[in-house]
Amino acid sequence: MPAMTEPKLISGNANRTLANSIARRMSMHRGMNVGLVDARVERFNDQEIFVEVFENVRGEDMYIIQPTSNPANDNLMELLIMVDALRRSSASRITAVIPYFGYARQDRRAKARTPISAKLVANLLTEAGVDRVLTLDLHAAQIQGFFDIPVDNLYAAPIFALDIEHHFKGKLDDVMVISPDVGGVARARDLAKRIGCPLAIVDKRREKAGEIAEMIVIGDVSGKACIIVDDICDTAGTLCKAAEVLVQSGATEVHSYITHGVLSGPAVERVSNSVMKSLVITDSIEATAATKKAANIRIVPTAPLFAQAIMNIWNGTSVSSLFDAEMLSPIYEGLYSRS
Repeated sequence: MPAMTEPKLISGNANRTLANSIARRMSMHRGMNVGLVDARVERFNDQEIFVEVFENVRGEDMYIIQPTSNPANDNLMELLIMVDALRRSSASRITAVIPYFGYARQDRRAKARTPISAKLVANLLTEAGVDRVLTLDLHAAQIQGFFDIPVDNLYAAPIFALDIEHHFKGKLDDVMVISPDVGGVARARDLAKRIGCPLAIVDKRREKAGEIAEMIVIGDVSGKACIIVDDICDTAGTLCKAAEVLVQSGATEVHSYITHGVLSGPAVERVSNSVMKSLVITDSIEATAATKKAANIRIVPTAPLFAQAIMNIWNGTSVSSLFDAEMLSPIYEGLYSRS
């Protein structure tokens, strides 16, 4: 049954730009006056976080927009305290909209005596009072099973498919999708299937953690425009090295489509100086000034996707319908034309 009240959005400090874009999208295109709930999220002198909500939220369907990106611990703590504030203010349902789910890379015990931090974060969110989670491209799909509450994991692949079809119109026969490692084959295969292009793999071997000893291209990339697909770009070392190997193997040009542009440390400089013609990321993480200035980094918006997903959750309709580029095409009509 559809909710009786309108959805209400509230945002922490992690990505106010995206939160405002989602609210604006819902207001402009859904005929609803949606704005961010008036609140303050501040820090005391000792960096202790304080949240105060200035509007009545009793009985409301609340959506907290807060990626847990860098600084991950601060943004996660902001999210938890905001949840507690809303729960104690008698909100009827609290949905955590987490465009980038931090700690997702710690989804298993890779070595002895190590944590599964993604499960710990899931427990923290649930115990704080979150009723539902809406996120984008979890690093590992099984993280949904860490929660005992509903989790809607959206995918960037349909947006990337629209973007690729738009920017490579008439040249798709020369495009090849690349998985940067064996573990990302499923994600790359999904995008390749959506745009009707072949798939190749860059297999890397490490002698020790953080150091790549060798990269081998599995597949013939000669004369192809290669598109590397992954969910996270952190320091961009592996990504830039993969681009070099592809060019050495005969690729005419290399582009990368990465959902979450973490881009820490020297990442932006590496990408700017690399052989990649473009790195396309989403705005799931607030872009730094350096990222915005980089000539070969382009940002695609996720606000239309999240706005529609929030509306679907609120009115009780399908969220999985947004996994299809055909369904997203009208939502992104202003950006991409498929004709």
